Amino acid sequence: YPNVKNENLQATVMPGIYSGTLDSQVVYVNEDVQHLFIGSMIRLKDQKNLTKDLTLKNNQNVDFKKLPLNDAIKTVRGNGKRQLAIFSDPNCPYCKTLESHLSQLTDVTIYTFIYPIKPQSVTPSKQVWCSTNRASAWQNLIQKSIKPTSSTQCDHPIERNLALGKRLGLQGTPVIIFSNGFKVTGAYPAKDIEKIWKELGL
Repeated sequence: YPNVKNENLQATVMPGIYSGTLDSQVVYVNEDVQHLFIGSMIRLKDQKNLTKDLTLKNNQNVDFKKLPLNDAIKTVRGNGKRQLAIFSDPNCPYCKTLESHLSQLTDVTIYTFIYPIKPQSVTPSKQVWCSTNRASAWQNLIQKSIKPTSSTQCDHPIERNLALGKRLGLQGTPVIIFSNGFKVTGAYPAKDIEKIWKELGL
């Protein structure tokens, strides 16, 4: 099945069952690869979720320290000790939802990479970056749909951000990258982000 790009195939603890990744999600196949299933593999003796461990392992593929943070809008809340990098398109409805969830987090530094994968998002993204107060212009655009009125004529990182996302293999928005390199896609609620921080020891 050449159209099914099941990657990272490896044997599991169950004989004849192999794990892989499909669209960044852990999946399982049998030996003749005629059936594919999605779900959690639980080890009964200690209730350990083996699928979650695989998900963490497969998604820890971003070197956070190498991200060009100067190309992102920096927002600090509280002591800012926890760090997140967000890739967001201003016209993505899930990005708007995520933004409201992020506002509920405390003691965090958020680096927002404006990532306009929709053609109509490119110009307002440049205008946000060229605004005198980028953070305010971004919040107005993403949460209130108020477009900035600034010029697009400044040294902006929009093309660099798009190239960066491509190198990182980002398939859509929003994307959340944790400081240990763990990457997830979607509008995760604040409580789920807090839960991931706890599970990852961040």
